Amino acid sequence: MFCKFGPLLAVALVLCWFYAGEQRFGSGRQQTTLGWLWSAWNPENDFEHGPMFPLIIAGLIYHRYARLKDAVGNANFLGLVVVLIGAILYAAAYRTLQPRVAVGALPILLWGSALYLWGWAVARMLFLPLFFFWLAIPLPSFQQATTHLQLMATSFAHHGASLFGVETLVQGNMISSADGAWEPLEIAKGCSGIRSLMALLMISGAWACIAEMALWKRAVLFLSAIPLAIFGNSLRVVSIFVIAEYGNADWARTTWHDWSGMLLFYPISLMLLLGIHSMLEGGLPWKKSGARKVRRVVVTRSVAADTNPSNTPEA
Repeated sequence: MFCKFGPLLAVALVLCWFYAGEQRFGSGRQQTTLGWLWSAWNPENDFEHGPMFPLIIAGLIYHRYARLKDAVGNANFLGLVVVLIGAILYAAAYRTLQPRVAVGALPILLWGSALYLWGWAVARMLFLPLFFFWLAIPLPSFQQATTHLQLMATSFAHHGASLFGVETLVQGNMISSADGAWEPLEIAKGCSGIRSLMALLMISGAWACIAEMALWKRAVLFLSAIPLAIFGNSLRVVSIFVIAEYGNADWARTTWHDWSGMLLFYPISLMLLLGIHSMLEGGLPWKKSGARKVRRVVVTRSVAADTNPSNTPEA
């Protein structure tokens, strides 16, 4: 029993020490790697959805658990090379005080350990779920994109509102009614769509991991979250101006502003994501999945019938 679980336990203890015990990062160097990551999942970084990543990754691995058990094979020593790469990255992060690099090394260490302990077949199935964790790392470049998204959302809202007969005036990221029907509204950081983009990237990434498609189709499905987030957020902002023009401006800038993401952005974005998946797969995912299962059953029965001695004709 120890021979079976001993190496796995040793890997777990080493990773727990370096990622949850060793304090090196943050102000005053008093945070562990995972402690820093938890503190970075905050509204200022537009990563309030961060705590969902471990749950999603656990769900993705559980989704493949039966196949993972059947795929366990002999150790692959190339896994040690991968582990060495992850260890070098962690050491570099430790020396340069870069917690993002340390967090980025974690999937490499886990994947290399899986490759060494259980072989290539298991490592191949764990590749996407483990490296999905890279999306959980807040990057400064995404925060710098907020300004550009604000200007883009302002432009889209201005032109989109005109399609519904709402004439607006634009000053920077401020939009006001041309006839003074409602007070000027600011396309602030929260309305830029960066939070929606990061959350939708998480959803599309998990969706791509589960989808049974070619790798390039999964990549298209994942990257489609970027234009979908921009479109969905622009539509949400336009709806605020339309309601402010033809309805209650105070309700539009308060209640609808707070709830439009949940009631408008995510339903529309997820429906469009489903549409892209269907186009890539040539039909609705559940129907194609059902057809694949039927074909597997037919093939299995056919093979069983061909190899059944009782079906062999008598001489």
